[in-house]
Amino acid sequence: MRLLLALIGLLALQSAAAGQIIEPAGSRNDKFRERLDIGISTNEIAISSDFAGAGITVFGAIDDVDELLLQIGAYDVVVALEGPMRTTTVRRKERVAGIWVNRHSISFEPIPASYSMSSTRPLENIASPMDLSSRDIGINNIRLAPSGGLGDGSLLGDFRDALRRIKRSSGLYQRVPDGVEFISKSLFRASVFLPANIPVGLHKVRAVLYKNGEYVMETSLPLRVVKTGLEQFTYNFAHQYSFAYGIVSVLLALVTGWLASVVFRKD
Repeated sequence: MRLLLALIGLLALQSAAAGQIIEPAGSRNDKFRERLDIGISTNEIAISSDFAGAGITVFGAIDDVDELLLQIGAYDVVVALEGPMRTTTVRRKERVAGIWVNRHSISFEPIPASYSMSSTRPLENIASPMDLSSRDIGINNIRLAPSGGLGDGSLLGDFRDALRRIKRSSGLYQRVPDGVEFISKSLFRASVFLPANIPVGLHKVRAVLYKNGEYVMETSLPLRVVKTGLEQFTYNFAHQYSFAYGIVSVLLALVTGWLASVVFRKD
């Protein structure tokens, strides 16, 4: 308990130094007395031009834990870093008259733009598929609900599989089945990874506690991912003044092309 208090105190001081103290948010099952608390050393990640991905460590503790059940592995923790919620459209190309064109597309309601998950063991050994699916825990359990006109509904399953495959192959969706470990009785540590192409915006560090396969509680903390320096200026300029950004880009391309023709001109 002293180790936990010292850890929470350190995290509170670091959060205060960043400008504010962030309190966890979540829900719990009143059937159980255990309580889950988590903390991270920073609530903001700055991305520069040489950012190649990074890992963050999440510390947590289970209060009022049954030490006998802990020793036999009755407690399981799932920790996930979920990116900003964004609407996603998946398109399928088909060859028509020798040309590849987009023939079908399905848009899905907002889903996490990125998802990195760690757990004490594989999800199928933690809880039932129905429970995991109802709480959107795990890559295959993230709710992919179509939005707008569905069109040919027979393609929905294929497009869902394609969306998950694209997210995995780009590194935005990933999991580590044994990335959560207990380090001192009820104190645990989890590692989640931020890929190099992680989207900027408000992310959520989410932790879920299970006991003998039953849901106990969930808690979460916000984490901001922002760009810095020239990248931040360019990003803001492109999104806030898109028309002017387009004009500047065209002018720069023209000037660059003209300079190249002058430098490499053969007399």
